Amino acid sequence: MKNRVIHLRNTEIQTPVFLPDATYGVVRSVDAQDLENCGVSALVMNTFHLMQRPGSSTIQSLGGLHCMTGWNRPIVTDSGGFQAYSLIRQNPKFGQIHEKGITFVPEGGSRKYQLTPEKTIQLQIGYGSDVVICLDDCTHVDEGYAAQRTSVERTIAWAKKSKQEYHKLITQKGLGEKDRPLIMAVVQGGGFKDLRKRCADALLEIGFDGFGFGGWPLDKNNQLLVDIIAYTREVIPDQFPMHALGIGHPENVLASFNLGYDIFDSAMPTRDARHGRLYCFTHPESAAGCGLDGDWFTYFYVDNERNIRSDRPVSEFCDCPCCRHYSTGYLHHLFKQGDTLFMRLATLHNLRFMVLLTDRINRKYQHA
Repeated sequence: MKNRVIHLRNTEIQTPVFLPDATYGVVRSVDAQDLENCGVSALVMNTFHLMQRPGSSTIQSLGGLHCMTGWNRPIVTDSGGFQAYSLIRQNPKFGQIHEKGITFVPEGGSRKYQLTPEKTIQLQIGYGSDVVICLDDCTHVDEGYAAQRTSVERTIAWAKKSKQEYHKLITQKGLGEKDRPLIMAVVQGGGFKDLRKRCADALLEIGFDGFGFGGWPLDKNNQLLVDIIAYTREVIPDQFPMHALGIGHPENVLASFNLGYDIFDSAMPTRDARHGRLYCFTHPESAAGCGLDGDWFTYFYVDNERNIRSDRPVSEFCDCPCCRHYSTGYLHHLFKQGDTLFMRLATLHNLRFMVLLTDRINRKYQHA
C-alpha cells in the first residue's frame, strides 16, 4: 500500500482516489460545481453508454466531454466491456462478443452498434478523455477455466489493437508526452491465478500507463475476492497505478487500498444515497488512527421513523452541505415527499463521505 501522484496532462491526481460514476456524463442530481465543492477530483464516464446517448457526434459538436458537462477536472472513460458483458450474458439476443469486438442492440432499442478495440480508443480520444481504457472481455469469477482462458486471450488481442490505434492517433494529433491521455489495460483471468499472470505479463509486454482489475470483484455472497484481487496487484509491478474497477463500498475501498490499489469507482455510493442509505463515520479522525480502526463505518437510513422529529445532522463528523445546514427530520420529510432536493443533498453527503474516506486513508498511510 502506498500513496502516489498520477500525472495527467495539465493536472495530477493524488491517490488513493474515489471516482464517482458519471455514466452518461452526469452524476445524477448534482452538477459540476457541486462535485467540485465536495472535493471530487475526477470522474468516470462510460463509452458504451455515451456512444448511444447523447451520441458521439453530439459530444464532439459540444466540444467534448469536459465542455459538454462543465467539468474541468480529469475524466476517465471506461471502454464499455463490462456493460456489454452484462447486457449480452443476461440475454444473448442483445448481441455477440466475438474476436473482432462486440456487436450489440441496446435493450428496448433497434439500432445495432459495433464496438471494436480500435473504435473504443477512437471514441475515447475524440471525447477528450484524460485516461482511456482498452476494451476487454469481461467474465464472472465463477465461469470455468476454458471460458476464462478465452477471455484472457481475447483481452490480450484487443489490448494489442487498442495500443496500436492509440499510438496512431497520438502520432496523428502530434501529442507529446505531457499532452497525451494516459492509456490503461484491464487484467482478466477470473479466479485462476495462472490466467491472471498470463494476462498481466502479456499486457506489460505491450506497455501501458496503468492497469485495472477486470471481472466482477465480489463472490456469490457479495464478499470481496480478496485473494484474487491481491494476486492481481502482485503480478503488476509497483510502479504502475492500479484501478479497482467497480469497487466502491467503503470497507472494500479501504481493503483494496491495503492490497495496493490506487483508484476506485462505483455507482454504489450515489445510488445508495438516492435510496436513502447514507454513509457515516462512527468516530472522528484522530492522530493515532485517522478514524479507520474498529467499527469505523455505519449506515444511516433516512426513512427510519425515529428521524421524523430529529433536529440532528446525519453525521457530526461530516462537513457536507447536507450535514451543515439540514436536520435528519427535514431529510426524512423530503424523502417521503419524493422531492428531488433530497436526492441532491443525499448524493452530496455520500460523495463527501467518500472524499473524506480517501483523505483519511491518505493521511494514515502517507508514510507507509
